[in-house]
Formats: sequence, structure tokens, C-alpha cells
Amino acid sequence: MKPKVLAIIPARGGSKSVPRKNIKELAGKPLIAWTIEEANKSKYIDRVIVSSEDKEILQIAQKFGPYVPFVRPANLAEDNTAGIEPVLHALEYFADYDYVVVLQPTSPLRLVEDIDGCIEYFLQEKAKFCVSVCEVEQSPYWMYTLDNCAKMQPLLKQQSLITRRQDLPKVYTLNGAIYLANINLLKQTRNFITDETIAYVMPIERSFDIDTEEDFKICEYLYTETLM
Repeated sequence: MKPKVLAIIPARGGSKSVPRKNIKELAGKPLIAWTIEEANKSKYIDRVIVSSEDKEILQIAQKFGPYVPFVRPANLAEDNTAGIEPVLHALEYFADYDYVVVLQPTSPLRLVEDIDGCIEYFLQEKAKFCVSVCEVEQSPYWMYTLDNCAKMQPLLKQQSLITRRQDLPKVYTLNGAIYLANINLLKQTRNFITDETIAYVMPIERSFDIDTEEDFKICEYLYTETLM
């Protein structure tokens, strides 16, 4: 039987770096719309919902077709609220789903092929948890810490043994675009990152995570370049 997949797009109203970030316009559409539209194209996702405490965000989001089952409690949208809490809150409303995929609206360059590719990989590997990553451009093997006297110390002990760039091992970082899990197990661990989490590698050019006004400009430029 085909597993049921729920997609949650968490979008709180507060944002310190960019006010009203999740509904700020990016290349002609509210930021959140980019994620909603790609999620709606998925051949695996059965339902897309938006979770927010902000009624304006919910009203704007609804224009692009997701289900808005509730207004998130304000205490689950504070600066210090752990990211897993809104997800677990949303899951209380949906008991008949097998897997949950969390898609942050701050990853507007993520495509449906990334979403479905991640879900396919997750199912193929019979995984319990999966997160999207991308290869880092600046390797931590060539990074240093500075002491109080500005003396350099290698960040990683092994880095002194690597003298050529082509010998550097590939290193990956979370790109914040896709989080996927077995719902029953997620309720137990309360975390997508576990000893059994596998990584789905995304292209660097689609791994941009918006946090500042400059990020908006860069994403608009990257989007425009793809159309040329």
C-alpha cells in the first residue's frame, strides 16, 4: 500500500533579520509561495499544510493552495521555540499519515525534483530519517581557530596531513531545504538528526537558505539567471 506523506511548511511571523520575511516578495511572488507551489507538484505528497501563528501569512499562503487546518499557538512561534515543536504540534491533527516532510519557506530555489528525489531515496533505502545537504565550498579541513594572541590552531587535527586541495575529503552541511521522517519515530526522538539519519545531496545552486536582505537579492539574481 502506498505510504501517506504529509508536508508541513512552517512559517512564523516574527523575523529579526528581515521583517515579514516569509511573505516578502521574491521575483514577483511571496517567499512562501515558492515552496508551496513546488510541494503541490509532488507525486508523493498527499497533503500540504502551512503552520503559522500569523493570520496574514495564512491568508496569503491559502491563495497558493495549501491546507490551513489551524492557527499555530503563539507560544510555538517565539524566537526560542525549537523548530521541532511546531512540527509535532501539527502532527497532532493528522493521525493517518506515515511520513512527514518539512519544507522551510526560506529555501525558494528548491524544486519538486529535489523533494520527490529525497522521498524516493528515503523509501528506496527504507530509511527512518532523511535530511537534505549540500557540499560545502570552504572545507573545514583548511580552517583555523585563533587564541587570545591571534595564534592559529587547526580546527581539525587531520588537516595538517592534507596539503593539496584535490586530496580534501568531501564535506557536507545541512541546507535546510528538506527534512523527512517516519512520523512515529519522530515523535519518539523529537529530532530529525539521529544516528540513523541519511543524507540526500542537493546541488549547491538550489541550496540557498534566505536569512538576510542580501540573500533575497542573490536568490532573485540566481532565479533570473536560470530563465536566461
